[in-house]
Amino acid sequence: MTIGLYFGSFNPVHVGHLIIANHIISNTKLDQVWFVVSPQNPFKNSNSLLNEYHRLHLVNIAIDGENKLRASNVEFKLPKPSYTIDTLTYLHEKHPDYKFAIVMGSDGFQNLDKWKNYQTLIKNYSFYIYKRPGFEITESFGANITTLDAPLLDISSTRIRQMIKDRKSIRYLVTDVVKEEIERNGYYK
Repeated sequence: MTIGLYFGSFNPVHVGHLIIANHIISNTKLDQVWFVVSPQNPFKNSNSLLNEYHRLHLVNIAIDGENKLRASNVEFKLPKPSYTIDTLTYLHEKHPDYKFAIVMGSDGFQNLDKWKNYQTLIKNYSFYIYKRPGFEITESFGANITTLDAPLLDISSTRIRQMIKDRKSIRYLVTDVVKEEIERNGYYK
C-alpha cells in the first residue's frame, strides 16, 4: 500500500485542505492520503495553535466516511518540533510493508533544502506537489516529483481564525461539522 502523507497544522482544517487531498487521491496511484497533524511545525509560531488533539478531532470529523483519507496523530508521540524525516523513519519502522510519499505545495517544496536531512528524504521518498500560484518549481533537488494542478482556493487557516475572532461567518470555508464543533467549543475566540 502506498500512503501519501499530507503534513500540516490544520489549524483548523478547511475545505481547501480537503479539496487538495481528494484531488491527489483521485488523480494519482496513492492508495490513501493521511492528514498528519503536526503538534509543532519547526517553521511556524506555535502560540496560535489549538491543542493538537482538538485539531486531530476536527480533521477526523471533516473526513468521516472517506475510506481513502485518514487523520494521523503519529507526530504526537515524537519529540517536538516535528521533523518530516523523523516521522517517516518512525512510520517505516511501524509499517515496513507500506510505501510512503510526501504531499505538499510548491511553496513548501521551494524550502526543501532547509529541512532536516532533506537529502535522505529526496533519496528515499517520492513527492506529490500541488502547484501554488507564484511558486513555480524551478529546482527539483533531484527528487522524484509528481506535480499536480489541484484546484486551489484562496483560503487560509490564519484568515479563518481571524474571522472567528471578528465574529464573522466561516460557513463554506470549513465543513458544517467542523464549523459546528468550533462554535460549540468556542475555539479560536
